Amino acid sequence: MTAALVEQAPAKINLTLRVIGRRADGYHELESVVVFAACGDTLTLHQDQSVGLAITGPYAGACGAVADNLVLKAVTALRARVPDLKAGQFVLNKNLPVAAGIGGGSSDAAAALRLTARLNGLALDDPRLAAAALVVGADVPVCLDPRARIMRGVGEQLSAPIGMPKLNAVLVNPGVPLATRDVFARLSLAQLGSAPLAAVPENADAIFDYLAAHGNDLTDAAIACALAVSEVLNALAALPGVRLARMSGSGSTCFALFSSAADASAAASRLQAARPAWWVTATTLG
Repeated sequence: MTAALVEQAPAKINLTLRVIGRRADGYHELESVVVFAACGDTLTLHQDQSVGLAITGPYAGACGAVADNLVLKAVTALRARVPDLKAGQFVLNKNLPVAAGIGGGSSDAAAALRLTARLNGLALDDPRLAAAALVVGADVPVCLDPRARIMRGVGEQLSAPIGMPKLNAVLVNPGVPLATRDVFARLSLAQLGSAPLAAVPENADAIFDYLAAHGNDLTDAAIACALAVSEVLNALAALPGVRLARMSGSGSTCFALFSSAADASAAASRLQAARPAWWVTATTLG
């Protein structure tokens, strides 16, 4: 039996998110510092089986129809660009909440592209991988090579990897899914005023001042869609040792940053005990 191939699909965190404006095609131009967490989903490819997808894990039931999953859509998009593409049976262990603003589905799709590339001897910088990623979704390109970057445009313009200190964080999701389209529908472009991103500092202390100066323009719109986002932000801001509390992406997952892993772990334990229905995890970002 041929050995299975395994890839991690880490959670994508938008440390900042600036909405520049709305384009003529209805999409929005964005600018965002994107990092990846040490937690995420796991995707396994069994190459000696027929192409398909099985989903396991705590959030398997929230994934919807298998045929609509981005893992299979990614393989289909790559097959349209690579003749005689080999694939197999994928098994997705779904650990991340769904529709949570942390790119779970996009990271799963990117992991599928990496696995399929490994199976077919394709380099990660093969332009056909990038083209397939963008067809699947705006967040998939940045997840294809999951390293800290500045993301612009609708997600297709990526900087080179940036030097980032490892950040100790607590991620929280209240169990309320938020559709990105609903959040953007509530967005008031007249209220936008975030400053353009400057160079990201590599110093661990300076990064907190930098992030304080660059927020998430979608926060008010997300709260208008789901008051639970405000509740989570308030709970995070009240934790001992917190340096910054913010929403990721279009929500509803929020994060808090701490000076040490011990502070983050203690805060996560405290919050989980107070809110047992919430998804709470201590992790590192970078």
